[in-house]
Amino acid sequence: MTKAVQTWNASATAAQLSRSFRETRRISEAICQPLAAEDCVVQSMPDVSPARWHLAHTTWFFETFILRAALADYESFDPAYEVLFNSYYNSVGEQFPRDRRGLLSRPTVAEVLEYRRAVDERLLAWLAAVDEPDLARFRDVLVLGLNHEQQHQELMLTDIKHVLSCNPLFPTYFEADSPLSAAPEALRWYAFDEGLYEIGHAEPDAFAYDNELPRHKSFVADFELSDRLITCGEYLRFIEDGGYAQPRWWLAAGWSTVREQDWRAPLYWQLRDDRWCHFTLGGLRPVDWNEPVCHVSFYEADAYARWADARLATEVEWEIAAESVDVTGQFFDASLGADGRLSQHQTIHPRGLDAAGDETTLRQMFGSLWQWTGSQYLGYPGYQAAADAIGEYNGKFMSNQFVLRGGSVATSANHMRRSYRNFFPPEARWQFSGIRLAR
Repeated sequence: MTKAVQTWNASATAAQLSRSFRETRRISEAICQPLAAEDCVVQSMPDVSPARWHLAHTTWFFETFILRAALADYESFDPAYEVLFNSYYNSVGEQFPRDRRGLLSRPTVAEVLEYRRAVDERLLAWLAAVDEPDLARFRDVLVLGLNHEQQHQELMLTDIKHVLSCNPLFPTYFEADSPLSAAPEALRWYAFDEGLYEIGHAEPDAFAYDNELPRHKSFVADFELSDRLITCGEYLRFIEDGGYAQPRWWLAAGWSTVREQDWRAPLYWQLRDDRWCHFTLGGLRPVDWNEPVCHVSFYEADAYARWADARLATEVEWEIAAESVDVTGQFFDASLGADGRLSQHQTIHPRGLDAAGDETTLRQMFGSLWQWTGSQYLGYPGYQAAADAIGEYNGKFMSNQFVLRGGSVATSANHMRRSYRNFFPPEARWQFSGIRLAR
């Protein structure tokens, strides 16, 4: 199990930032190592971006917000990239439409890698020569850029999985061991007393996104949280009980989505010769009934919870419970070998529990699957978005989204903390998202 370790903070030196920058950039390219160039240019749906675009956009971020701002003599690598690889920063300028990124055959993968090398060289040269006043001006943006690239590393893995799943050949991203999980014990419930609790980011010297602030008090009533995630076998019972055929368990918008999209099971599940299989980054495999069910939407998680006579936790309840648990889990970093390549002995897929837990331990809280909460993604009391373009990073998305907590097998360990708030629309299910119950 990998434990989260924060590698940068508000007082990081230029040398420390340089090391973190090199490592972060290297990992992004390592993710693409098992792919052919043809794999890197496909866009399988509007929410997915080609791997090549992720490599270029994260480079655009450093070029736009560091180099162009810090160096008076800086000239863009290619002015066209300022539009092609701007994701949603309206105050920076025009953007190429998100749902058309897969139509671009140029720049090539090789040209994007050349773009990365050029920007990396210039930024590392700047870090090698920068004085403390200039570093202080840009330190926060540089650290944001490192975390931003880690977010895109996770998106690269989930997007690659979706791209490969659309191919009837069911190609593997990489071959990996896939041992069957042990059967879990029945759900246990952990009780938490009502009271006034503090939530939100609590370490002023460590990085956090603006949506994790300010730390504030929140009152909760008594609640209970299940000790582990819901398994594929438990979810199968919901399916077999007509879960996708009965509107009684579903929110109205969820039921409309079920009918419009013809959902009958989680994403990537399919019946083959009367046997449930699902697509993984290791190819098409029989479903392991003892591993956590993943790739479910908020609507599916909410419907299952109602069927199970429970509910989803609020994000406040989840964070309160997480205070009793170390930030350890099956993070993406565990799949990287000493050479920085993906290890053939790990798989980027949630595993079942290795052994029974004790009577006081919440399990699979971190680094297995993102866990849907029943909380809409809104600003905390007193929240204020940052100024200028950086203020567009989180605040503009506080509408029609739900919060997920805990990280997943595609998350880096040093990107995760208890206060981290992920968010997606309620119909999204291509991320590694699962279900934990509350009551």
